[in-house]
Amino acid sequence: MSNYEPILLARIGKPESYKLEGYRADGGYEAFLKALKNSKPNEVVDTIKNSGLRGRGGAGFPTGLKWTFLPKDHPGPIYLCVNADESEPCTFNNRILMELDPHQVLEGVMLACYAIKSSRAYYYIRYEYGLSYRRLQAAIDELYAAGLLGQNIQGSGFNLDIYLHRGAGAYVCGEETGLIESLEGKRAWPRIKPPFPAIEGAFRKPTIVNNVETLACVTQIMRRGIDWFKSIGVAPDPKNPRDAGSYGPKLYCVSGHVNNPGCWELPLGVTSNELIRLAGGVWKGRKVKAVVPGGLSMGFLTANELEVPLDFNGPGKVGCLGLGTAAITVIDDQTSMIDVLHNTCQFYAHESCGQCTPCREGTGWMLKITDRLRKGQGRKEDLDILVEVADRIGIMPGSTICGLADGAGWPVKNAIRKFRQEFEDAIKTGRRSHLRPLAMAH
Repeated sequence: MSNYEPILLARIGKPESYKLEGYRADGGYEAFLKALKNSKPNEVVDTIKNSGLRGRGGAGFPTGLKWTFLPKDHPGPIYLCVNADESEPCTFNNRILMELDPHQVLEGVMLACYAIKSSRAYYYIRYEYGLSYRRLQAAIDELYAAGLLGQNIQGSGFNLDIYLHRGAGAYVCGEETGLIESLEGKRAWPRIKPPFPAIEGAFRKPTIVNNVETLACVTQIMRRGIDWFKSIGVAPDPKNPRDAGSYGPKLYCVSGHVNNPGCWELPLGVTSNELIRLAGGVWKGRKVKAVVPGGLSMGFLTANELEVPLDFNGPGKVGCLGLGTAAITVIDDQTSMIDVLHNTCQFYAHESCGQCTPCREGTGWMLKITDRLRKGQGRKEDLDILVEVADRIGIMPGSTICGLADGAGWPVKNAIRKFRQEFEDAIKTGRRSHLRPLAMAH
């Protein structure tokens, strides 16, 4: 991994890397203009589909395949929504792209819109990202001034407008239909599916929702080609016909108890140990107790699982929900897992939108029980009750509309299964946790 040359982050650190002049000097928008001149929209779709690009927002769904779900020859408008509501705790890879290389993302937006025949894109950005918002708006203004946005772009007959929309701080807006509801000016309550957004999305029109990093990858695939993209990452397992592979570069955020937190671009499949080394090791000379592999909802890796490949399949093989956002949070051996779990439950209880009773009530009950454990008032049966509540609120089909309940329940079950002895010892002795919570940015 030490020989890997960053592509998505290649321009980071250059003076005024966020301005159009510098981006165009580095070959920016050549892929878009070439596609306008030489490629049909369906050819761009085929390129992305054949590249094996999977969404970088958490679910890992094949991007090109998602684009094909749009109805054929739809007479009305089709929309693209950019999901920049980066609210998963400890995740900041999208923010770096938006602040320091917004044109790379915007070129991906423009390519995606051309591919799906959309003349309007809505860029939904997290409210707290003030600098990202200002830089994106300035970049969009530059594109209009240069004739790269608006009507009849470069005489091609293709029209495109991009609208930047700020959210209001709700975590649930990271769910694509919650985002769409918020975009429409409504309460951010996720919709029942089907219909899926590709059939009926923003303003009841066919809509594709893509993540910021996903669109940056679209730019690079159209610039460098399929072979380049597939030369990076992990090929599909030939023994698993359902494995779509884990191709391409990935931005990994590393935070928590490390000496030098930051964001690194590496091929998919890097290990937690490699990332911890890049981040300067565990702080204060301590050892690792656990690692969150990709956002709170993914669960935990133990110290014995740090060589698990962080691709779309690796974490799932050891009981985690998946790779998620690739936000790696390191937890040292002096931290109580009761504290960590309580902090996790606190987050989800606060961020549940309250639409579905199992999620609204279940996240509250999990918080109450973990608070009791944290205060040294836990009972042995509390652990089984926690697991039962976590099971009931999300995993049972049809119990909730969106995936927040699954995300809230998985780390609870995962922590109790992997660190049960620590929980039981604390209950047995009536020991209060040392009340030094794991700090998380969200």
